[in-house]
Amino acid sequence: MHMVMVCAETNKDILEGLIPMRPSRRQVDELRAVSLERGVVKYAEGSCFVKFGDTHVLVTASLEERLPPWLKGQGRGWVTAEYGMLPRATSERTRREAAAGKQGGRTVEIQRLIGRSLRSVIDLQALGERQITIDCDVIQADGGTRTASITGAWVALSDCLTWMKARDMFKAQGNAQVLRDHIAAVSCGVCKGTAVLDLDYAEDSQADTDANFVLTGSGNIVEIQATAEKDPFSEEQLLALLALARKGIGKLVDLQKLAVA
Repeated sequence: MHMVMVCAETNKDILEGLIPMRPSRRQVDELRAVSLERGVVKYAEGSCFVKFGDTHVLVTASLEERLPPWLKGQGRGWVTAEYGMLPRATSERTRREAAAGKQGGRTVEIQRLIGRSLRSVIDLQALGERQITIDCDVIQADGGTRTASITGAWVALSDCLTWMKARDMFKAQGNAQVLRDHIAAVSCGVCKGTAVLDLDYAEDSQADTDANFVLTGSGNIVEIQATAEKDPFSEEQLLALLALARKGIGKLVDLQKLAVA
């Protein structure tokens, strides 16, 4: 197992009362303590236990010699994702979706987001006619489960591709990389008029604006989800949130690099 972590720092402006104190006592541009632990599941081709503060997600990557019917015969592979929360991931027990007989809309939306994010940085032709399924199981939720899932999923996917490469399973690619870039995600929001990075549940539940950013390691945008929960937000506020996201994702990508080194 290989684990890397970044921890909190102190902010002078907050201590001096120049900006509002966050519930977690973090500075506005500070991530929660983040850790990425690889190789935590014996049987999976890739796995990562990711923690964003008190949000904990177990991610596995499984290689399958099969494809969705609509992709067969096209000479390329597929990366897809499934997402779920354990019954006591939150303060009160929630019923398993399997027991209800169907997935909720939120679950479907999040797993599609994870799949889209990962496919944006992988060469599907190089996979051949195979599928990699990413399973994200939320063990404990305190805000940002989708962003933690995406960030940890990249590590699990990277390990799965390394497992395949060691077995000469890729088509000839020359110097081309099958995994073309990093992908990571983070939440941002406007809380009490201030743009802040990496919302936990206490902030997320009270935020004026809630946003999720998915960016590549090179800084390109894969997806932005931004919603005004109360008052509409301005273009300037959106750009401030994007600037915070770029800073946070830069740190997350550095942690991914350390994790797979």
